[in-house]
Amino acid sequence: MTVPPRDGETAKVLRAWNQQAAQYDRQLAFFERHWFGGGREWLAARAQGRVLEVAVGTGLNLPHYPAGVAVTGVELSPAMLAIARERAAGLGGAVHLLRGDAEALPFADDSFDTVVCALSLCTIPRPGAAVGEMRRVLRPGGRLLLLDHIGSHWPPIRAAQWLVERFTIRAAGEHFTRRQLPLVRAAGFEVVEAERRKAGTVERVHARKPAAG
Repeated sequence: MTVPPRDGETAKVLRAWNQQAAQYDRQLAFFERHWFGGGREWLAARAQGRVLEVAVGTGLNLPHYPAGVAVTGVELSPAMLAIARERAAGLGGAVHLLRGDAEALPFADDSFDTVVCALSLCTIPRPGAAVGEMRRVLRPGGRLLLLDHIGSHWPPIRAAQWLVERFTIRAAGEHFTRRQLPLVRAAGFEVVEAERRKAGTVERVHARKPAAG
């Protein structure tokens, strides 16, 4: 599937992830252990049925999903997707990976039981649009599971994050002071669980699409 960049912001993010793909797992390893530790396991333990992972990246969540779930992964960057495919091939199980844009998911309404997104809404140019798409493709009663870094509730750390993102937004579209939970609520989800860790800089969200759709 060919996904042309929709605008300059999307093109910038695509270029950054293509450039970082080969080093991504190694660069993230320290933060996986000390900042996001246990987050991927938390997501996977709550996934059920037909699972869509939005912005699957290099597939770091794939080894954690329980047996019996059918995973579809969507990723904008072909370089990241190639690594995810190698990882999936070594795991076996039902995994289908394809190129796609989180802001325009190539699936029908009500297609999945669970939607997962990890460490990606921080870079998606229009995160509200992406959350709306996640809601659209979830069946009524389906689960939304998010993990991301967010703006700290401690002012000195938040100020440092704001300074850092003066450079990261320009270079790669990466935000450090965003928070996804208000977008989840605004999209009409019911929040089941939400927890902040590491001085409020990491948030895990488990939400539900209302049964009425």
